[in-house]
Amino acid sequence: MMICFLCGANAQEKKTNLEVYGFIMTDMGYNFNSIDPHWFDVMRPTKLPSFKNEFGTDGNFFFSVRQTRFGIKSTTNTSLGELKTDFLFDLMGFGKNIGQTTFHLINAYGELGKFLIGQTASVFMDQDVFPVTLDYWGPMTRIFNFNIQVRYTPISNDKHRLAIAIERPGATADGGDDATSIQLANVKPVFKMPNFTAHYKRRGSWGHVQVAAIAKMMQWKDVSGSTTQDLSGSAIGWGWTISTALNLGKRCTVKVQTIQGHGIESHIADAPADVVPETNLVDPAKPIKGIAQPAWGFFSFAEMRWNDWCQSTIGYSQENVTNGDLQPQNAFRKGRYAMVNVRFMPWTNIMAGLEYQFGKRENFSDGFHSVASKLQVSFKFNFSTKTGF
Repeated sequence: MMICFLCGANAQEKKTNLEVYGFIMTDMGYNFNSIDPHWFDVMRPTKLPSFKNEFGTDGNFFFSVRQTRFGIKSTTNTSLGELKTDFLFDLMGFGKNIGQTTFHLINAYGELGKFLIGQTASVFMDQDVFPVTLDYWGPMTRIFNFNIQVRYTPISNDKHRLAIAIERPGATADGGDDATSIQLANVKPVFKMPNFTAHYKRRGSWGHVQVAAIAKMMQWKDVSGSTTQDLSGSAIGWGWTISTALNLGKRCTVKVQTIQGHGIESHIADAPADVVPETNLVDPAKPIKGIAQPAWGFFSFAEMRWNDWCQSTIGYSQENVTNGDLQPQNAFRKGRYAMVNVRFMPWTNIMAGLEYQFGKRENFSDGFHSVASKLQVSFKFNFSTKTGF
């Protein structure tokens, strides 16, 4: 009896629980058409050729382990409540590491009660509506931005969730910043305010629905010192999204999301610039002005659970932007994305799958378009271990 009593006391003294988790994922496949070689293992319509033979000849076999993830979670009892932390990264090169297999931070945050500080999914996102794809990128119009933020969640229960946040400005979906969106020499971006985001989610046995909004201020300063013209300016970015996942019986879930806004491309998975140049005829001192590029899009996917070890996903995504008149003729204007897969899970923590992906890009005004098809085979091995102290 004494031994059992001591064991119970030791268990109660463990205030921190730690979980090491992640998965090893290997992708291989064949690109039937050419694509930007930096993005050889994903399907991104914005990265398809904008003119003939831009990325060489068609037909390339590829291997990748860039989806592999490693993370550490913890929960700690404190006098203020339970402290949660999460540190997670994958190997998908972004920004200066584009095209490489290297460290890429996803989560790095601490959460205590209703407050979260650090990097995680933007409040503008809805991760619960992401369809299950073998493609790392997935539908081009999903909201996809892991951002540094201060988040407050006044309501969070089984049925309702309300969250608001201030987030780091200037982040883009492919890891750069808004300086790349303003293609003018001697014009530098200025961010004097954070992004403001909010969402409300309603859950039920039928699934969920979420509405979200974002507002952001984008400014740029002409540092050339010219006395004849000043290309400084600003634009307000704003956007909204509605997303839902509906359970149609026990074996089918339909996931739909629609988005619209101006200058929100940095929060869209596969989109061009937030700010684009346009002619300004009313002021000779400012012959060029920057505008927040309008964008809208949607996706619709269905997930089927055929049995305990076989599942499938099929769906379509489309995105349109309104171009500025000073953009090049081969600038991105419209994109389409479609895929279908089948996934097998014969044993716990092991998955094998086959997926077909299709993408199409249409240019601004030169009449050119490009298409691409990809066949991908993936193997995924999950791992997780927990301990307490």
